[in-house]
Amino acid sequence: MTQSGTVSAAISYDQNVTPDVIFGSGVSNGSFTVDRNNGIELGLRGKLRHNAAGNPENTFNSNGDGTYSFDAGVAPGQSSPTAVWSFEWSINTDFDGSTGLNVGDLTYALGLDNDPSQDTSFTVFDPIFDLGGLTPPDHSFGNNSTGNGGGEETLSWFSISFFGTIGITGYNDLVADNNVAQNSWKPHWYFASFDPTVDGTYDIYLAAFDDSGAQQARTEIQIIVGNGAAADVPEPATLALMCLGLAGVGYGRQRSRRNA
Repeated sequence: MTQSGTVSAAISYDQNVTPDVIFGSGVSNGSFTVDRNNGIELGLRGKLRHNAAGNPENTFNSNGDGTYSFDAGVAPGQSSPTAVWSFEWSINTDFDGSTGLNVGDLTYALGLDNDPSQDTSFTVFDPIFDLGGLTPPDHSFGNNSTGNGGGEETLSWFSISFFGTIGITGYNDLVADNNVAQNSWKPHWYFASFDPTVDGTYDIYLAAFDDSGAQQARTEIQIIVGNGAAADVPEPATLALMCLGLAGVGYGRQRSRRNA
């Protein structure tokens, strides 16, 4: 997905996000792949959602280069298609106090690669404004002074399913009044036809845009599951043709030298 606008600064690895992880008390900061550009900070990371005992923990399996490695398979104590891993995103529209922007002043694109092979097939949506069937979603909102686990939410996913659809006024107020939004998601909630038992690679990106549609910041990660996606190996016939082609090139060069 190519967008016009300001080119992002270099992405930084294994970073803390500003001000902290504000969803889920006890969830550690760190291991985010972050872009800080134009006063905007965007972060993504992979996370071990369920350990061998089926409990959550602060393990992120970062490889230090924007990739995160996890075992394939259904998470312990969970049912399919819940994977061992999840991904977490963070938006801060004024991380250094220079923009005065709140979350609602920009638009966003979250791209999720549905293809476990080395090819990519992205589902793209705005995680703030494309609410789907959830009214509202359970994002955590705050500002640059919000402490760990101190984010404010309109209501929980449980409340939505138990009490039914609730008015969106409170969510809109949080979007308009705060510069930080974060969440933690399991892949099968949003990845199409997701199979946690398949080895593969999944690319994820998060971008922010101003009113003109110009990209202001962008970060991206890759989740490596199991042994990752196998490299595309040419079919035997194709490989033979390639070898003949290379041989022909070599023969042509030899003739050129002889005729020189």
